[in-house]
Amino acid sequence: MKKHFSRFLLGALCVIAFLGHAGRLWEIPLVPVLDAYLYDARLRLTMPDTVDDRVVVVDIDEKSLAEIGRWPWGRNTLATLVKRLVDDYKVSVVGFDVVFAEPDESSGLGILEDIGRRQLRGEPGYQKVLSGLRSSLDYDQVFADTLRGRPVVLGYYFSNLVNAGQSGALPVPVFAAGSFQGRPEQVVSWKGFGGNLAVLQNAALSAGHFNPLVDFDGNSRRVPMIVEYGGAYYESLSLAVVRTLLGQTKLQPGYPDQVGGMEWLEVQGAGRQITIPVDEAVAALIPYRGRERSFPYISAADVLKGRVDKSQLDGRIVLLGTTAPGLMDLRATPVGATYPGVEVHANLIAGILDGTIKEKPGFIMGVDVLQLIFFGGLLAFILPLISPIRASILTAAVLFTIVAINLSLWSSANLVLPLASVLLLSVLLFGVNMSWGYFVETRTKRQFTELFGQYVPPELVDEMARDPEAYTMAGRNVELTVLFSDVRGFTTISEGLDPQELSQLMNEYLGSMTEVIRKNRGTLDKYIGDAIMAFWGAPVADPEHARHAVLTAMAMQKELKALAEPFRARGWPALHIGVGVNTGMMTVGDMGSPVRKAYTVMGDAVNLGSRLESITKQYGVGIIVGPQTRARLGDMVFRELDKVRVKGKDEPVAMFEPLGMTGEVPAEVLEQLTLWKQALRFYRAQDWEQAELQLLNLLRQAPESRLYQLYLERVALLRKNPPGADWDGVTTFETK
Repeated sequence: MKKHFSRFLLGALCVIAFLGHAGRLWEIPLVPVLDAYLYDARLRLTMPDTVDDRVVVVDIDEKSLAEIGRWPWGRNTLATLVKRLVDDYKVSVVGFDVVFAEPDESSGLGILEDIGRRQLRGEPGYQKVLSGLRSSLDYDQVFADTLRGRPVVLGYYFSNLVNAGQSGALPVPVFAAGSFQGRPEQVVSWKGFGGNLAVLQNAALSAGHFNPLVDFDGNSRRVPMIVEYGGAYYESLSLAVVRTLLGQTKLQPGYPDQVGGMEWLEVQGAGRQITIPVDEAVAALIPYRGRERSFPYISAADVLKGRVDKSQLDGRIVLLGTTAPGLMDLRATPVGATYPGVEVHANLIAGILDGTIKEKPGFIMGVDVLQLIFFGGLLAFILPLISPIRASILTAAVLFTIVAINLSLWSSANLVLPLASVLLLSVLLFGVNMSWGYFVETRTKRQFTELFGQYVPPELVDEMARDPEAYTMAGRNVELTVLFSDVRGFTTISEGLDPQELSQLMNEYLGSMTEVIRKNRGTLDKYIGDAIMAFWGAPVADPEHARHAVLTAMAMQKELKALAEPFRARGWPALHIGVGVNTGMMTVGDMGSPVRKAYTVMGDAVNLGSRLESITKQYGVGIIVGPQTRARLGDMVFRELDKVRVKGKDEPVAMFEPLGMTGEVPAEVLEQLTLWKQALRFYRAQDWEQAELQLLNLLRQAPESRLYQLYLERVALLRKNPPGADWDGVTTFETK
């Protein structure tokens, strides 16, 4: 755990940074951008993409302009349109996505009044006729009279421009000034407005603003249900249309507790109770059901001319808007870069009636904090402990879980939970850990390669680099196995080759032997001229160090035979080596002087391994192993060669030659081994006759054996010079 502290700390700092963002102590700029993108993606993924015929757009389109005339139309024409919709087609509500801010003078009433005033100077007959015509020529009044008593909702707008003024009239506010005093509301406030003519506003049943909120990227995702102007509070066009549909019921704010902000608006009427979830700005998320024309469009000209089937409009909610070029009110939205503004209100009306408006309740911040702590803490703690592949699988699983939970709550509970911050944190933690592994741990691996690469096989360096603190070059005492090898007759060989050839021969020989050592997990200690020193069990622990060392010795002898033919082809002599292997307690570490150091082993067990190698040529065998090595390999067949007392040691040591793995040694070799054991037993019992007889039998089977010849020479010598009754059968070597 200690070695991962830096990564734990870095992960914790990442989690804290995102928690600060979630708690609104500071802002991470990328998070809201990604959150908006993910919101749009979820919206597009789950929207029904069907046409809702409950809300119909009566369109002032090119066809209408061609038949009726250019916009604006006379208010008398609009009065006719309203009568057609309400009286003939029996629509439920008519909402205007246009503003009637200027008086209509298209009837010529103003000109006639001016003529009577200036030219006829109040001539009674003229004034009488004009008075009779005034009611039909005052189109604003005609339109107002038509609005009165009919379910019509006018539209208007607010503005925050520097020179924003006040034109026209506002409807009666839905909440008076001071209604939310003591509550932490962040209702959108405006400086000016553009309303309808007072005569029209006073006649209309209701009116609502059509100001959607524009986010940082220019998209409209929300519409404030309630806005503030001059201390009073006014409703949106969509809310006004729904309330008119339900009979102009009273609007009630909804609070989850005694001190929190508003989280919903409640509308009751016509036997229904509708709850509209709102955010901290008392705005509702627009529940886009699809791309443009998710609602039926009918040409206004067709309505005026009575060319529409009544079933298409009967009982419907109608919004009057325009798609004609030059008049079209276009908005950038998550479902289209040029989306008709009238459909924004249509989507909200449908969403309010269906209860499908997504919700961002007050506990959203707490949810964000909890998921950051849980998922962020999980990854910050676990990723440093596992491999890159497992880290990738875990991170992918976490990301999938987060998205699955989020989408499930989005669809089943209409909850919009924060997604960007926890996803971004998860990816960041993964990236940090992978980068750490690549840059920091790769550097550690390079350092290990520099320290151990010249001694240890690359695969062991990789293994060590996974846990660098477990390895050190400091000296320590541990049981290991050491191997020494030496070329027989190297002096004679070197005298027969020129320097360049000798160099090439040694390079190929040492390269082949070193590869054998590394394949068997050995640590190359050094080259001593033509000699090789290696050991097993350090720096990487190896419970099978004795086995690997002996198998290496046997593989070296086999590899040497394979080199004989290529050497012969190049005119080089065949090489023969002796190998000594010994197991025991040794001191291993980085040893030497400030000028030169080496990672090596020292101790009596090492010295014995060297002695065993030098003795091989006297016994005529390729490999000799010590007693502790032999004891650790119960599944290998050995031939005991002798008990010797090497120079500098008083205790005798048994020596063994490995013959092969049990079950793999040829039968004739096993027969010789049986005879040899008998000969050795007779020899140590000083039964020279029987010992000589067995040795002669063995020599006939293997006339080239130096071992049998050596013991025959010893028997002849000892017969002439008996060693005495206290002889222990040990051979003493006075030289190294």
